Amino acid sequence: MSVLASLPDADYQFAEWRVARVSLDYHVEIDGFFYSVPHGLIREQVDVRATTRTIELFHRGSRVAAHQRRYGGRRHGTDPDHMPSAHRRYAEWTPERFRRWGRSIGLNTEGLVLAILANRPHPEQGFRTCLGVLRLFKDLDPERAELIAARAVAVRALTYKSIASIIANKLDRSARPTDDVVVDHPNLRGPGYFH
Repeated sequence: MSVLASLPDADYQFAEWRVARVSLDYHVEIDGFFYSVPHGLIREQVDVRATTRTIELFHRGSRVAAHQRRYGGRRHGTDPDHMPSAHRRYAEWTPERFRRWGRSIGLNTEGLVLAILANRPHPEQGFRTCLGVLRLFKDLDPERAELIAARAVAVRALTYKSIASIIANKLDRSARPTDDVVVDHPNLRGPGYFH
């Protein structure tokens, strides 16, 4: 006499649910990684089901995207089918618009914007960082913003967190040592010593 049912075919998987809003770059951030959804859902709220292996995104009860969960490597998981034609669903958010904004502050800030956009597989994936930099620089003196931008590009600090750290720690004010300075000291032997 059998009183126990047979075990299910698939192992039980713990799933964590949360709510997220789709960003301008049609990605949702989950634990520092970005997963795409169809571009028509920009600014919409979605439900996220995260397991150890997958990330599933639902809009109004319908699954709109599924991705393999990332723990390392590239931060963006982009399904090409989710991209808008020519990557620009909303014409007001373009790489050129961010470049013009950077140029309005100065050449170093424009260079920082270009470096951020060029550092991503698709420039649109840098929009979130550029918007963050816009917020950080909004209350700063343009001269200081230029120093921060120059420092960020020099040390390849092309994320929101690293630029915020430069501002918080006032690293834009510290002088960087230059390699071309020759120190005159009596203990230095010079080139004649070895010949």
